[in-house]
Amino acid sequence: MAPQLRQLGATELRIAPLVLGGNVFGWTADREASFEVLDAFLEAGFNAIDTADWYTRSVPGHHGGESEAILGAWMRDRGVRHRVVVITKGGLEMGPQMKGLGRDYLYQACEASLRRLQTDYIDVYMAHRADPDTPIVETLETNRNLIDEGKIRYAGCSNYSTAELREALTAATGGLPRYEVIEPHYNLIDRRMYEDAMEPVAQGAGVGVIVYYALASGFLTGKYRRTEDIAGNARYRMLSQYLTPRGLTILSAVSRVASACGATPAQVALAWLMARPSVTAPIASATNVRQLRELLKATELRLSPEHQAALTATA
Repeated sequence: MAPQLRQLGATELRIAPLVLGGNVFGWTADREASFEVLDAFLEAGFNAIDTADWYTRSVPGHHGGESEAILGAWMRDRGVRHRVVVITKGGLEMGPQMKGLGRDYLYQACEASLRRLQTDYIDVYMAHRADPDTPIVETLETNRNLIDEGKIRYAGCSNYSTAELREALTAATGGLPRYEVIEPHYNLIDRRMYEDAMEPVAQGAGVGVIVYYALASGFLTGKYRRTEDIAGNARYRMLSQYLTPRGLTILSAVSRVASACGATPAQVALAWLMARPSVTAPIASATNVRQLRELLKATELRLSPEHQAALTATA
């Protein structure tokens, strides 16, 4: 059964309730594995893929753009660009004097992403992080030019604070395009920053919300319960912050609900996010088809009000 599509904020875009994270393409998933995952994702009726020019610049020997290049090669090889909602980001440092959201560089960064993606347009082009050195009006004006030229359809932002988002939404007047989609860090463990401040702003503005770190760097899969479990893991620093009494209490609650539902902890954690009224979709990454299919089953899981409440009460 094809997944039910959801409206992405006030845009004309409709996306399935789970977005595929492209941060692993060219890193923990090579070109062949990435193509297999992408094929299976599209065949299952899903359509939105999240990437960034910066992926996978942090990997030793990489320069950035690897993820976009793999996604672009796959879309060209399969002839499926028209079936995919492409979400990518720019603004993080890609080299000397190559960073920020200023007029000249942001335009160049978008052009470079278009070349790697082998496409004429980007569905949602996001500021990867706020730029304190560039007035927000300048960034929005650049987005206006990119939209007018047909290079992007909508603008968005990732990693913005609530204050930065408010400023950007307020500045979008006089024909300047606003950020129609935001990407906050949000999951069952990391909740306060989004729920206490950003969620009311997002709901009030009617913007689309796609959340990253939906599985808390993999902690909510239930695979990591002791320090020994994360030894040598590439995400050791991030995972170690969750190995606390609070984190383990939340993981236990997730595991109990998963057992009661005949699901996996990852599916429960994703289903909890999908049920949040303000969330359009969470982002989840997969390095192989088996892993992907497990994650996609989360879209079929309907948590009871009792299970939903039990998970919410663990904060």
